[in-house]
Amino acid sequence: MSQLIEILNLVAKSAPQPMGFRAGQPASPGLKMVLIAGLTQTKNVTDLADYVNGADAVLLPITRTGTGATARQKLVESLPDIPWGGWLADTDEKETGKLIEAGCDFVVFPAASTVFTTSQDDKLGKILQVESSLGEGLLRAVNELPVDAVLAAAENGGEHPLTWHHLMLFQRLANLLTKPLLVSVPSGVTAGELQALWGVGVDGVVAAVGPESPAGRLAELRRMIDGLKLPPRKQGKAEALLPRIGGETGTAEEVEEEEEEE
Repeated sequence: MSQLIEILNLVAKSAPQPMGFRAGQPASPGLKMVLIAGLTQTKNVTDLADYVNGADAVLLPITRTGTGATARQKLVESLPDIPWGGWLADTDEKETGKLIEAGCDFVVFPAASTVFTTSQDDKLGKILQVESSLGEGLLRAVNELPVDAVLAAAENGGEHPLTWHHLMLFQRLANLLTKPLLVSVPSGVTAGELQALWGVGVDGVVAAVGPESPAGRLAELRRMIDGLKLPPRKQGKAEALLPRIGGETGTAEEVEEEEEEE
């Protein structure tokens, strides 16, 4: 299995879950929100290890017109010993196979991209990028797809300030999804905002880094996350739907309340 997905699953399972999905289990005492370095570009990048210091994984932008295989391999070799993945834009199945051969641990791809399969499909972590405003039916359908996690990518390249509306959307995603949830965050995200993201069910964040980023910014984010006091979440990822009399459905909590009233 993908190294990043293993970490995400441990974080996502660290909080108690409602009946019917992913029984809760304690995670490692030091395990908190996952931090992924989202590299903004792959050209003219030097001292890459300094940019991504403090990250649990690195996400590289991958396009057909982007970095060639040789240049990308050199870039990967300069990374520290952490998982790396590719953010697929317009690549095809052949290119995905090359990424796996180069040691790619996971891929992020938009919902509109072409379905792909590989000979090493079980080893590659698959993260589906979705719109945070996607309808409830489609979000619940994601739970049945062969993907390992979900990314809610932010507008404006992730440089927008975090608002209450964003928290509402992320809470909705966490309530409907049974898979680990990642979101993009602005480079200037604060400890308070990270705490709020955890509170609404976010398991990890993707922070953009590149030549324009302040030196040591990611290491600072790592210290922020490690210093957070993250309480158990009040609500799990998704509630089991139980049948009601008359063929209707409701959550386990709603059915229990109705039975007590009767």
